Amino acid sequence: MAKEIVLREGEVDVSHIVPINRQSFADKARAYAHKPCSLIGFALVLLATLITLAMVLWILVYVFMQGVPHLTADIFAVRWTPENMSMLPSLVNTLTIAGISLVVAGVVGIFAAVFMVEYAKSTNIFVKIVRVAAETLSGIPSIVYGIFGMMFFVELCGWGNSLLGGAFTMALMMLPLIMRTTEEALRAVPDSFREGSFALGAGKLRTIFRIILPSAMPGIVSGIILGLGRVVGETMALVYTAGSAFNVRYPASPMNQGCTLTVYMYSLINEGNEYIGQAWAVAVVLIVLVVLINGVAEFIGNKLKKEY
Repeated sequence: MAKEIVLREGEVDVSHIVPINRQSFADKARAYAHKPCSLIGFALVLLATLITLAMVLWILVYVFMQGVPHLTADIFAVRWTPENMSMLPSLVNTLTIAGISLVVAGVVGIFAAVFMVEYAKSTNIFVKIVRVAAETLSGIPSIVYGIFGMMFFVELCGWGNSLLGGAFTMALMMLPLIMRTTEEALRAVPDSFREGSFALGAGKLRTIFRIILPSAMPGIVSGIILGLGRVVGETMALVYTAGSAFNVRYPASPMNQGCTLTVYMYSLINEGNEYIGQAWAVAVVLIVLVVLINGVAEFIGNKLKKEY
């Protein structure tokens, strides 16, 4: 026998109410059927989602079908030769540039966002100028960054074509993205967190590093992931600063030349059909590398995140 629900005066029986985010697909479809406009909107959104998913799957399947058969032991040889066309030196160069640029852009971008959100007033003219500059920099083509890096880091600073010059150029490309996403993540932290920390006697700096930044970590990690994806997938800016595929070797230091995976793949494609299989293999490794970077960044972000 079902348990009888006894309601007091003024109470409402909510046992039969299902939250909209917990409704099944069939329940949502029946609800939209009574509203034609909502049904059309729902159908368009669903269609767009399916098209996006199909395109991503088609690209992944096609690239893997073309590249996986060419992932032999020779292409992962320790040293590059014209016979094995190994991509391992380029993979190491890619990780080196990504690591250096992440440290530089991450530290500068996060600290700049903390200053603009936690210290400076929103009406400050300096803050407005910085925001406009960041939005402008985020829309500049990568080739412009490459030319600037060649003129400034390579020639003016005297670094020459080097991994360090390429890393600093990539840091300039990542900086606006990391700064803006971090700023939005900090603004999303409730003011009650700050007020509670101050009420317990914590100072400004302690509140930022122990309360605010851990709470905003998911948004910060998202910006870092997007920035790293742009670094790993960049080509022309690194040709002008880090070096070309003719320098396929392990650099003795960050001040030496070295090409990345994207530059290496671009050069293989330009050689004609002779090395097209190796180029597809490099594309597979690039996709796997981006997925691994996203997974590691997400794992670190979840570890640093605090639940309140």
